[in-house]
Amino acid sequence: MPTSNIISRGPKGPLYLLLATIAPMTLSRLERVQQQLRLYEHPLVEFDARVKDEGVEIIIRPRFSDPPVHTYYFELHPRDLDDAQFEWTLQRQIFDCLHDYLVEMFIRTPQHRKEHQQMEREGKL
Repeated sequence: MPTSNIISRGPKGPLYLLLATIAPMTLSRLERVQQQLRLYEHPLVEFDARVKDEGVEIIIRPRFSDPPVHTYYFELHPRDLDDAQFEWTLQRQIFDCLHDYLVEMFIRTPQHRKEHQQMEREGKL
């Protein structure tokens, strides 16, 4: 059933109010993103999307729970969602964000010099 029919005929309950506040264009943008995300499968992460303002927020969360890691979020703005090259732009953003996400998961890097030196003194390295 089209969103406009739900809004025009629905009771004034919570779902009605939610749908009435979301522009139909935003819902179609969300559906377009969700359709594209179904084309991506990764063994370590899963993808989701939700409406955020006039754009769409992409959610990247780990498929595992141990060790615990954060969930990654990034926004797609209306100009990106409406672009003729949307599919390629989305892929580039997903790949860039996956890179950033994996880098953010590092527990320690050589830049943690003081911690590294302390661990050497304690014989942990």
